[in-house]
Amino acid sequence: MTALIAIDAGTTGVRSRAVFPEAGSNARPSVSSYRELTQYFPQPGWVEHDPAEIWESVRATLLDVVHALDELHEDVAAIGITNQRETVVAWDRRTGQPYHRAIVWQDRRTAARCDALVAAGHLPLVRARTGLVLDPYFTGTKAEWLLTPAAEGGGGVPVGPDLAIGTVDAWLIWHLTGGEIFATDASNASRTLLYDIRDRRWSDELCALLGVPVSALPDVRASSGRFGVTSDRCGAPAGIPISGVAGDQQAALFGQACFSEGSTKNTYGTGSFVLMNVGPVCPPPTEGLLNTVAWTLADGTTTYALEGAIFVTGAAIQWLRDGLGLIGAAADIGPLASTVTDSGGVVVVPAFTGLGSPWWDPYARGLVAGITRGSTRAHIARAAIESMAFQTRDVVEAMTRAAGREIADLRVDGGASVLDVLLQMQADQLGVVVRRSADQETTALGAAYLAGLAEGVWTSLDEVAAAWQQDAEFSPSEDRAAADLAHQLWLTGVERSRHWASEGVG
Repeated sequence: MTALIAIDAGTTGVRSRAVFPEAGSNARPSVSSYRELTQYFPQPGWVEHDPAEIWESVRATLLDVVHALDELHEDVAAIGITNQRETVVAWDRRTGQPYHRAIVWQDRRTAARCDALVAAGHLPLVRARTGLVLDPYFTGTKAEWLLTPAAEGGGGVPVGPDLAIGTVDAWLIWHLTGGEIFATDASNASRTLLYDIRDRRWSDELCALLGVPVSALPDVRASSGRFGVTSDRCGAPAGIPISGVAGDQQAALFGQACFSEGSTKNTYGTGSFVLMNVGPVCPPPTEGLLNTVAWTLADGTTTYALEGAIFVTGAAIQWLRDGLGLIGAAADIGPLASTVTDSGGVVVVPAFTGLGSPWWDPYARGLVAGITRGSTRAHIARAAIESMAFQTRDVVEAMTRAAGREIADLRVDGGASVLDVLLQMQADQLGVVVRRSADQETTALGAAYLAGLAEGVWTSLDEVAAAWQQDAEFSPSEDRAAADLAHQLWLTGVERSRHWASEGVG
């Protein structure tokens, strides 16, 4: 018996988990360990983590799982790593000491710098090389800030031959291998603003633009392939292959077995990330969407994805609970929304921090519209759930236009995917079957699948696809007219919400 260990180094915490490759094994009791991460907010809009705490949490949870597997007499075939994307760490390769706290993907300290780069005309170059937009969300301007002298308001990290700058996966690989391997994978590199996703190498031009030395960046390797083995110096058992690495959303796409062109997944979390597999050719930049590397396999084949980021989905439920007090617990929303057959004309646009894909309007603000004397909290609850389905439809429709193909189905995961009422709405809005994964931790599954594929646990993508299991599926209603009418009402609400703050009213 063998198991794979997936390390899921997320934003709020770190989990290590065993994944068992034999058929039906995902129904087995979970072998996992979790530690929450401390969140630091040194200034408004700034978000940081302690890199040492990230590593210690990974080491501790990994040991917990290894010891549990020892008691079950299970061997460990390989480790896979998935991680919060875009977060940057700078450290000294001689000592292993971080120079500064990690700057988290949520951090907005470089917003003015991004605006200045856009004003200077650099956006077309960035879009062409990276598939991204100039936004503080991504790694490159964070790394630039770290290397800016403290006297100039930056992080003051010294530039020298021992400087290492990497995303969280590179920081963990370096520690797991006892400092022997400094590497990342193509999916994480593609989120940095420094990586040419078509040539699949660090861009000298973009590194020079942001003042980041190429020599300080990790080697870029395949997402599925052996990076190295654990060292006895890391405090974990030595000799375990580290063979799969991917950013969390790309790992979820792989974990959902979305291996054919056009296959698409959505993760309903605080926000949502929709990714579509668009195959081995990177499409041209598309307004409102991001291009990204989905994964690279050991034989060098690269798969690209279109990505749409939705800022608020599950957070709308939290707002109904904590902000309005309409529900006592998040689990109450499904039963409450199901007490009415429709929203009664109520529209909720949860643009609390602007609108993401495909609108990219930071000045949009949330609204509740269409209220009459007969509107109830159930109508508002249902409209909030509908907003998740509508936003996903907007992104998927933008993707299908860009890719020139319809999606066959939508595979879903994340906390809000437990809501049957949401998934039925989603099927009705998209006109395709929505499939809920039996295993909701698809990021961890993806990391395990990538590692297992590299080590021969699975010998092909077909074998990996056969390991994926469905919990439930939802077929669309034949009444497309009703779904389209509801969506048109939603779009009217979106137009009302757009440019709100820029017009001096919010």
